[in-house]
Amino acid sequence: MTHPGFVLLDKPAGDTSFKALFPLKRLFGTRRIGHAGTLDLRASGLIIAAVERATRLLPFIEVADKTYRFKLHLGFETDTLEWDGKLVFQGEAKEITEESLKQILPDFLGEQEQIPPNYSAIKINGVRASDLTHRGRNVTLSSRKIRIDSLVCLGKSSTQLEETGKSFAVFDMECRCSKGTYIRALCRDLGHALGTYGCVSEIRRTAIGNISVENAVLPSELSLSSLLSVDKILPYPLFRLHENQIKALRDGKWISFKSESAKEESLCFAANENGMVQALCSLEPGKLRPKFFIGQDNE
Repeated sequence: MTHPGFVLLDKPAGDTSFKALFPLKRLFGTRRIGHAGTLDLRASGLIIAAVERATRLLPFIEVADKTYRFKLHLGFETDTLEWDGKLVFQGEAKEITEESLKQILPDFLGEQEQIPPNYSAIKINGVRASDLTHRGRNVTLSSRKIRIDSLVCLGKSSTQLEETGKSFAVFDMECRCSKGTYIRALCRDLGHALGTYGCVSEIRRTAIGNISVENAVLPSELSLSSLLSVDKILPYPLFRLHENQIKALRDGKWISFKSESAKEESLCFAANENGMVQALCSLEPGKLRPKFFIGQDNE
């Protein structure tokens, strides 16, 4: 039986996030696979996938900040907010310089309201906004609060797409932002702030929290060694316990415990004597209280 754990996947552009998980199901022989943070079809980069009961820990990963690199196209806007979508608006952008772009970037830092793209997985009365848009329905999405911690122009892009007749200025960008931020919508808003239009290409998620895509593997390169213990991804203290203590946690009972190496009122992992993580616990004054048991029942 496969132990619970995480796998760092580098999703290729052109694959859905769901399709990227297929090799995991075959490799580990389980349908109990989940992931934190869906990527658009054309986007690539880091997905943290969970195997078996590690799926219970995904909410603790989903709240982490995300880092993206992408190309900002100025001078036109499409229905999907991607550079190869159907042209909706077109304006002038040939004179926009790297310096003028950098001048507006501080205005986008911090908490703000963002209107998501109509082509998104957000549901309206149980139906995805993208599906309603495909059917020709008028979709109006409410703004959502997001946070942008860092937004940097890396320079004028070496990839120019002026032969399409749509792109006038392309810049390489990097953004660190909160959960729920749409990079496509950010590029739209950057274009508007510059007095023109904007959209995106080549979105790549390079990090989730402190986990880098450099440590990820392509779905085609997965192996059994790709499965990582949950404590390698979530930075909580780990305590090794005796068998009777693990049994109590498995039964949902708190146990007497005191630690001088971790703060009280914090999260931690409880592992068996072999170092295998068995439960996520909250460390309270004089006790460990189980939140989720994630070990195998026969351990």
